[in-house]
Amino acid sequence: MDNTKHLTISVLLTIFIISFGTAGYMIIEDWGIFDAVYMTVITISTVGYGEVHEISKIGRVFTVFLVFAGVGFCIYVAGSVVQFMVEGQIRTILGRRRLDKKIDHLKNHYIVCGYGRIGRVLCKNITRKPIDLVIVEKNQDMAHIMDEDGVLYITGDATDEATLIKAGIKQAKSLIAVLATDVDNVFLVLTARQLNPDLYIIARAIHEEAKSKLQAAGANKVESPYDVGAASMAQRILRPTVTNFLDQAFDYKRKDIHMEEIFVSASSNFVNVLLKDSGIRQDYNLIIIAIKKFDGDMLFNPSFESVIKAGDTLIAVGEDANLQKLAKILNP
Repeated sequence: MDNTKHLTISVLLTIFIISFGTAGYMIIEDWGIFDAVYMTVITISTVGYGEVHEISKIGRVFTVFLVFAGVGFCIYVAGSVVQFMVEGQIRTILGRRRLDKKIDHLKNHYIVCGYGRIGRVLCKNITRKPIDLVIVEKNQDMAHIMDEDGVLYITGDATDEATLIKAGIKQAKSLIAVLATDVDNVFLVLTARQLNPDLYIIARAIHEEAKSKLQAAGANKVESPYDVGAASMAQRILRPTVTNFLDQAFDYKRKDIHMEEIFVSASSNFVNVLLKDSGIRQDYNLIIIAIKKFDGDMLFNPSFESVIKAGDTLIAVGEDANLQKLAKILNP
């Protein structure tokens, strides 16, 4: 039985025994409800202030019974309250230690700083794929929300070096700065870049003038939710069919059509193979719509004569299951 049930039973027992004692004194001694309640409370709590009125023999027998019942009741209630408080604290401590151990073992993970409205939606979309993610959130009141969401998190100031080190920034692959203000994000990017020069940093900019500051601080990519939202709305007006297709391609609920980027590892059997000889279209029923080369150049609508090289990233469209199969071949 968990602690919540113990407390529920304690409350119900309290109501029952006070009601029982009050009814007993009212019936046996013909007292008013106030005197009956008062006598019941001082009896079951063993305070011993004395009898409210002179009690009959039957009333005394009832009082003796009520005293024994009250002692057992008080012991049970006190034990339940102490157990609830102590075990609750222990559970919190042990839960925090488990989170810290998991975070300590992470490598090439992502760190999201800020779990506000944008940060939470961002994390929900990222965790749709099997990606290790750590949240850094300053607001202690958000802890229970992050527990409910089942994410790894640290409560602390994201601009503090000790907090970022605890989040494993030196072993992390990327950091996303979505704190409440541009000033905080700039300071966070500066601190993160000093701690890990190779870190890929994406930062949110609320104001237009903050973009250049974030880039100067070391952000690899700066995004404005307002700009992205406005551009998306414009595209939905100008190209509704295209945007509808992209929405479906990025919708994880659908399995028949997905768009995915797959890195080509040097250990893949497809390295230095022509696209027409790879069998990707025939064997996996996938369409390669672009190839990002190792040097960053993007090759759109590649011909069948294109050669797959190590370090390339293939952008493919098709069923999710087939995309996963290709991913295992390209990046074993």
